Amino acid sequence: MSRGALSRHLVLFFLLAEAAAAAAAAAAAAQEFAQTRFICTSIPLEMDPLCSAPMQNSGPVEDIKGTILQLRETILQQKETIMNQKETIRELTAKLSRCESQSMSEPTQYNRANTTAQTNTLKDLLQNKIDDLEKQVLSRVNSLEETKNIVRNDTTENRGKIENALNSLHQRISDLEKGQKNSRPTDKFQITFPLRTNYMYAKVKKSLPEMYAMTVCMWLKSNASPGVGTPFSYAVPGQANELVLIEWGNNPMEILINDKVAKLPFVINDGKWHHICVTWSTRDGVWEAYQEGLKRGNGENLAPWHPIKPGGIMVLGQEQDMLGGGFDATQAFVGEMSHFHMWDRVLTPGEVYSLANCSAKNLVGNVIAWTEANVDIYGGATKWTFEACRQIN
Repeated sequence: MSRGALSRHLVLFFLLAEAAAAAAAAAAAAQEFAQTRFICTSIPLEMDPLCSAPMQNSGPVEDIKGTILQLRETILQQKETIMNQKETIRELTAKLSRCESQSMSEPTQYNRANTTAQTNTLKDLLQNKIDDLEKQVLSRVNSLEETKNIVRNDTTENRGKIENALNSLHQRISDLEKGQKNSRPTDKFQITFPLRTNYMYAKVKKSLPEMYAMTVCMWLKSNASPGVGTPFSYAVPGQANELVLIEWGNNPMEILINDKVAKLPFVINDGKWHHICVTWSTRDGVWEAYQEGLKRGNGENLAPWHPIKPGGIMVLGQEQDMLGGGFDATQAFVGEMSHFHMWDRVLTPGEVYSLANCSAKNLVGNVIAWTEANVDIYGGATKWTFEACRQIN
């Protein structure tokens, strides 16, 4: 073979090699494209346009050969780089997939565990708070119960102490007055009710007979408000309001017979002594009211034809809701009382006036007479020396 033919074949070989390297690089970059198959066919020299021009010398051939070698080297380097990058991408993709799997599983487990731990912690805190509140409430309830028991005991004890002190005081006063009792008449005394209570009262020992007419008189001194209370009440079995004199709240003073009511025109809560009398007859229920010996009012139809029943209990200073008891402090009499007398007839206006000005020395009640032997006191009520008309106001 001649030198020119050899040169042409070398050029063709390097061109084919370059084309093959480029195709290989393209195939690698296309990721999994099918490899291209090249078929080399010899071309006559006279048909090769690249080799048709006669080469004058070997200088250009050497330059072209060098260029082809450089291109081949470059293509090989690029191919190797592409392969390395492809492998690196695969490794990174695999690592990324593993990281994503772990990030999907581990945080979920961590968050779930963390959430469970936080829930348990919050539940414990709430339970502790509830336990503390229950303890505080229980402690408060126990404290209130203890306070209630203490107050109840203190109230009972204080009441007992007050009553004992008042009884002791009354006993001392009685002892001091023992020397005077023999020298004074038995009707020259008064009973004092200093407090509005449900345990301070006086009781008349003598029982009442059946009465178809009645007169009751007394001296009273009070400035209690509202209402002086109940100067006296007479109760029988089955009827607590058989005979009652009461001024309760802002109501005027009233007389009750068999639970029937008549309003009386008395005005006595000025802190001064006043003499009052009330007369009544079962015939038509006629009644009259006297203050300071003068008639201040009258009426009728007060429990007509109903006799006052016998066998009851007469209490001074309290209103009875049951026979001999059931006292209400709001209805108690507060003040001083003396010369409580009762007759089973209607006194005349002259007799009433003589009682008010202390001119009727021998006019005393034939049913209840005011003597110390007929009246017992309870709950701290006291007896003091009193003489009507001399000590008034």
